[in-house]
Amino acid sequence: MDYLIELITQGGYFGYLVFMLPVIILSAIASYSVNANYRIYSDVSTRSGFTGAQMAEKILQQNGIYDVRVIQVSGHLTDHYHPKERYIGLSQEVYQSTSIAALGIAAHEAGHAVQHNVGYAPIRFRSALLPVANVASYLSWIIIFLGLLIHPALAIGGLILFGTVVLFQFVTLPVEFDASRRALAVLNAGYLNSDEMEGARKVLRSAAMTYVVALLTSLWQMLRLVLIVFGNRDRR
Repeated sequence: MDYLIELITQGGYFGYLVFMLPVIILSAIASYSVNANYRIYSDVSTRSGFTGAQMAEKILQQNGIYDVRVIQVSGHLTDHYHPKERYIGLSQEVYQSTSIAALGIAAHEAGHAVQHNVGYAPIRFRSALLPVANVASYLSWIIIFLGLLIHPALAIGGLILFGTVVLFQFVTLPVEFDASRRALAVLNAGYLNSDEMEGARKVLRSAAMTYVVALLTSLWQMLRLVLIVFGNRDRR
């Protein structure tokens, strides 16, 4: 056990790879699952004939949301909801497509708009935490490095700052799972039949797992940083 800790904290790039290997494997599996399910169900058109854009707009109208635009954005699987700019951005392959995958993704992003509209607490907290987490994801590493050179207290401050990244990933989980729940409830109300619903569930479930892996990765990185900081302090 002591050798493993020594490898993690003093093994440089090799030690980092050894420690991160489990989450690297999980990340690869999650990424493969997302792309595989998307590829399968993006080739299967729904009987309703709605495009992704029409589905998103339908959900917005059903919830009395008229100040959120549905726009087309560039890229592959770049679909997102922007709460400040008040728009749902759908990639071209989702915006124009009538596939099961397109409707599932569009309904999911519209679900975020509904969350924002009804004051769903986790999405508001995540939005407030986002700028802090973005800064912390970069600045915390610098502070920890300087702390290892200058003073342990500074390194511990860096750990606390990195904790906001972990907290952001943690809060993201209920936001994403709830958006998928809302999406599936709408799609199941006459827009998709039972076979199509199963495909939508697979697409959204595999997408949700990427957020679970992101949280595990942050926790794993946090553990490594704790071992480095406190291991270095014990050697002083």
